Amino acid sequence: MTLMAKPYQYATRICLGLTLLAIIGIFWGLNTLNPLITMIFLLPTVLYEVYRTEGVSTKAASWGLLIVFILEILFIIGSVSFDLASFLGAEQRYIAGHAIPLGDIKVVAPTVMAVLSAVLFARTRGKYTKWLAVIIFVSSFAIVYALNPNIFAKLLKLGVKEGLDKIQYY
Repeated sequence: MTLMAKPYQYATRICLGLTLLAIIGIFWGLNTLNPLITMIFLLPTVLYEVYRTEGVSTKAASWGLLIVFILEILFIIGSVSFDLASFLGAEQRYIAGHAIPLGDIKVVAPTVMAVLSAVLFARTRGKYTKWLAVIIFVSSFAIVYALNPNIFAKLLKLGVKEGLDKIQYY
């Protein structure tokens, strides 16, 4: 059975609209230091990413992204704080070959979202799914900044290193 590509007649317009929504959500969320605002504006992008992915690994990554996204909303709304580093006795774990620094679960979840979006960007062939992955990646860092500006610099450095490693790989 061959997978047929999703319709792309309106994909450019949809992705432009989702980019605009994400930008509004990022600026509003950062201005108020409220990550939930950024997440609400990012939700349509995550859902469209799930819709657009087709391969086995990319479909799994996009569904994983949606699950982590929903959990993050619940963590924020419920004010859940749980230190994964203390619980697991480690400062970091590897997910899909990417180092994830551990700490408060509310900061780890958007970090996992960034990693999953990087996986989607690297593994997908579609330009629209790559576009959506970039939106999610950037928004994930904005979510982390709104949650904890001190951790943001550490994660940004890690993200830049991962990105440069990917560029050099290709």
